[in-house]
Amino acid sequence: SRICVITLAEAHPLLQSGKTIKNINYQISANCSRLQNKVSGKSKRGAQFLTELAPLCRISSSDGEEYTIYSCIRGRLIEVNENILSNPALLQEKPSTEGYIAVVLPKFEESKSITQGLLTQKEYEEVLLKRRSSAP
Repeated sequence: SRICVITLAEAHPLLQSGKTIKNINYQISANCSRLQNKVSGKSKRGAQFLTELAPLCRISSSDGEEYTIYSCIRGRLIEVNENILSNPALLQEKPSTEGYIAVVLPKFEESKSITQGLLTQKEYEEVLLKRRSSAP
């Protein structure tokens, strides 16, 4: 269906080492808030267009660290998950379901090349294993 649900990767620092999420901010700059994204109709009019490097939100943890979460996919921002604003723990407790960050719809003609570049779960786990074994 081409829809891409943006979540935190299981290896993300926010999901490790017992960090507590203090704040999630969809206000990207003075003039840009992902919360102002208003989508209507079948053609998704009004959706903000994102590049791979477009920030979706910033997440602050209780230890003072701030993480910018990027789209990583070119496409239209269909929705942001406002539920995590009032319940940030969803990001950590249910990162791949109710704790999603946003939904992005890539252009039809780009969707095949995007999905071909993704890792399978097995490939991702192998990358994590390599990363852990090379860490000091």
